[in-house]
Amino acid sequence: MIGLLTGTLLIRNDPYIILDVHGVGYKVCAAADILAKFHVGDTLTISIHTHVREDALELFGFSDQGGLTLFELLLSVSGIGPKTAIGIFGLGNKEKIIGAIRSADVDFFTGVPRLGRKNAQKIIIELKNKIGSVADLDLQSDGEVHDVVVALTGFGFSQEEAKMALREIGESGSTTSEKVRLALKYLGK
Repeated sequence: MIGLLTGTLLIRNDPYIILDVHGVGYKVCAAADILAKFHVGDTLTISIHTHVREDALELFGFSDQGGLTLFELLLSVSGIGPKTAIGIFGLGNKEKIIGAIRSADVDFFTGVPRLGRKNAQKIIIELKNKIGSVADLDLQSDGEVHDVVVALTGFGFSQEEAKMALREIGESGSTTSEKVRLALKYLGK
């Protein structure tokens, strides 16, 4: 399966793009953030969900792994297909979608074509408990956060302890080493 593509944006036919990867054009249904950020001729790397059915093979693209993870969580809800799930990304970024799930904002989801009130409620009910695990996956594309967690787990702390320490120190520390030092100081209390 295709999981990641890097290439040049050759054609835009929203919501689809054609991504030229070494002479092969991949047709990808792109999330709204990709359509907003990139223009024809730009080089980009996108995380891909490959959707296979009897009669089709479709690619859905996201600007980072966090968007892909959330998309796949949406697909896990019965009655939600890939076109509807990608439509949800047209309403807002992953933080807004997660916020709507946490606050049980049914009206947020009903703005998507083919997504009625019952399926919107189903998304909230089925994913509300999973959102804690999504937050643990760190949907931000911040490599520095990952580096700090790896460093702290190297010192023998669990991932949960490392992430708790990061939440506690907040925006303190401007470099990775400062964040590690502050997190260690917090965990040593």
